[in-house]
Amino acid sequence: MIGAASARFSHLRRLPRLSVAFMAGVLSTFALPPYHAIPVLWIALPVFLWLLDGCTTWRASLRVGWAFGFGHFLVGLAWIVHAFYVDAETFGLLAWPALIGLTFGLGAFFAVIALVTHLIPPSDMVARRAARALLFAAAWMLQEWVRNWILTGFPWNPMATVWSESATPIGIAIQQSVSVIGTFGLSLVTVAAASLAATLAAPQASRWLWASGPLAVLVVIAGLGHVRLETPTTFVPGVKMRLVQPNVPQAEKWRPALREVHLQDYVALSTANRPDDVNVVVWGEASIAFFLDRDEAHRHIAVEAAPTNGYLIAGGDRAESETRIFNSLYVLAPDASVRAIYDKFHLVPFGEYVPLADLLPLEQLTGGMGFTSGPGLRTLEVPGLPPFAPLICYEAIFPGTVVAPGEPRPRWMLNLTNDSWFGTDTGPYQHFATARLRAIEQGLPLIRTANTGISAAVDSFGRVTGALGLDRRGILDVQLPEPLGFTTLFAHFGNATALLLATIFSCAALVLYWRTK
Repeated sequence: MIGAASARFSHLRRLPRLSVAFMAGVLSTFALPPYHAIPVLWIALPVFLWLLDGCTTWRASLRVGWAFGFGHFLVGLAWIVHAFYVDAETFGLLAWPALIGLTFGLGAFFAVIALVTHLIPPSDMVARRAARALLFAAAWMLQEWVRNWILTGFPWNPMATVWSESATPIGIAIQQSVSVIGTFGLSLVTVAAASLAATLAAPQASRWLWASGPLAVLVVIAGLGHVRLETPTTFVPGVKMRLVQPNVPQAEKWRPALREVHLQDYVALSTANRPDDVNVVVWGEASIAFFLDRDEAHRHIAVEAAPTNGYLIAGGDRAESETRIFNSLYVLAPDASVRAIYDKFHLVPFGEYVPLADLLPLEQLTGGMGFTSGPGLRTLEVPGLPPFAPLICYEAIFPGTVVAPGEPRPRWMLNLTNDSWFGTDTGPYQHFATARLRAIEQGLPLIRTANTGISAAVDSFGRVTGALGLDRRGILDVQLPEPLGFTTLFAHFGNATALLLATIFSCAALVLYWRTK
């Protein structure tokens, strides 16, 4: 009887460990934008590893990993609930269940990290602890890479974004490394550096070398990045842009009575006190609530914003038929002709389409019947502008998937987005931080226009040359930065370099393990 009762309630003994793992996952998110409290990683990740040290079975490791991942994603993705409250009457009750359900599922990625780490048994030997930390870091990077493509992909909050801002210039200097090893490679190095602090629990004196050595590596990376940043920003002659940020609340954006008002507001902001040398006006994603490919009257109103010697680039829906609707980018000339169109191909699940719509009785957050995916990445070429890579909304968060293969290489990237869905807390900052990394990886400047912010011009080194902050109404006149004079290693090899680095870390971990058997 006593044995049966003990077995029945034995799961309660796991609660403290799972609670600590959950809190460590929560703590780790404060290293991410907009907080950038990077030192918390040197607490959260060693705690995670120490908890795994106490797991005697693979099932226990899975539970600890899932608890950490649940806490990490629950807080890191909390901005998702804002999208449900745009139409609170229809979707409000789903907000928190959706967040919990999503993060519950994403926690499985960290359960796998824990399971991989469990392959090397724990030990008090410093080399064994180092081996587990290196394997843990490699597994972390691989889950970021898998999230980049599985189920259409959702690589949000890669650990590399912790360096986007910091109290000193060291952050942007360290991020220069993504031009070689990519975002996932920098995530690997960052996680490894913090995780090796777990060796401090070993009794050997060499633990201090293992724990501090990675800091020296980060200093070297920062030094090399600082040398790279000595190159000043240069600008394309004869190209000046006006980015328009009207700060329209998402709940008001599509009200029929306000659509004309918003369009006229865009035009007024675009033309107010505009310098003569501005030759491109850029509006954000879904800025026009009319089908400009069909609605010639409203297209003529919109192009009142276009400079006489340039273009209006704006986001809006496009309809090929009643069942084929695209989230598109238009390049419009002053005579109201459409010079180029790009259709978004990387759609947001449940936001722009419902996966397995025939099986899931769910409605998408944007309403309507859903968008059709475009044919894929393109390089747009229009007279008078350098060729550019168009990216709509979160298409800019995918490392290695922003430039069209087999087409002429662009000289800049243009990201139109509508972050008003994300609210005004962490989401827009995380989105912008991730998009900035594409500029460094590709060696191409990034122009970004958002309805409610953050709108900015970013040079080829990830430096912001001009910005309009979140939840602000206004305009930003910026010059277009020049691309690098050469193609970065990342642009040549993509994520293969990071995968090679993860393989090296994994092999190093196994060598250390075999030496301690």
